[in-house]
Amino acid sequence: MKDAKKTIIVPCDFTEVCQYATDYAVRISRLLGTDFTLVHIVDEGGFFANEEKRKKAVEAATKKLEKIADRTYEEHKERPKIIARIGNIYSTINEIADELEARMVLMGIHEFKGMQKITGSHALKVMAGSKIPYIAIPGAYVYRADNDIVFPVDHKVENKEKLVWANYMAKTFDSKIHIITANHSDELLKKKINANLIFAKKYLDEKGIKYEITTAEKGVNFAEAVVKFATDMNTNLILIMITKEIGFQDFLLGADEQKIIFNDGKISVMCVNPRTDLRKSGGFN
Repeated sequence: MKDAKKTIIVPCDFTEVCQYATDYAVRISRLLGTDFTLVHIVDEGGFFANEEKRKKAVEAATKKLEKIADRTYEEHKERPKIIARIGNIYSTINEIADELEARMVLMGIHEFKGMQKITGSHALKVMAGSKIPYIAIPGAYVYRADNDIVFPVDHKVENKEKLVWANYMAKTFDSKIHIITANHSDELLKKKINANLIFAKKYLDEKGIKYEITTAEKGVNFAEAVVKFATDMNTNLILIMITKEIGFQDFLLGADEQKIIFNDGKISVMCVNPRTDLRKSGGFN
């Protein structure tokens, strides 16, 4: 029986990337034993917005969601729940996730280019306020047979938080964890990376998770090394932490997680916010 209290949220903007995320949700929900919910946020339109127009917009969005739900059932014999709500995409998606006690959010993402490099990615802004992980599903996503997970380890203390989700996803997919470590010449950073690696090995050993360790090539941008490694491995998932505070310069130049999330290999990326409520994972066994 499906666990309705642990649904998966799929934000839907009625573009092709939403369909990729919906198809992905079918597979994930079956593995997790949950249902999944398509969510469309109707722009609140500001203080002076016409309530009648808002109501009609919600009704129109609901009809579109019903068509997607019908098509999903025809193709996969799984019917998602649907929610159309007036709000702001940067907060309302996460509010709905809280209300439904959702396990995670699967979000189709658009190519990161043009003015988004200056104004910032909508996807990253939405993820920043989340208490549960997001899995970013790139447009033209292609399911790969290899369910192994790439797990980058650098010098940041937040590396330890994502281990809970590594354990959860590895057990869900019967996956091996492929750890790739950053390669710095700075002695202090090397010590921090090694400490994080030792912690990760101990944790995964205790949980009985299979893993392998690879060191990135020295002098290569770590984010780029992670993407190349995952692409060469032909894996389905990279698991990363999101920067707590992403500033204007990060959006302009590209924070490391942006380079991974919007990767050319079209690999899905699980994004864990440092504020994630680890108790919601269900993965502490």
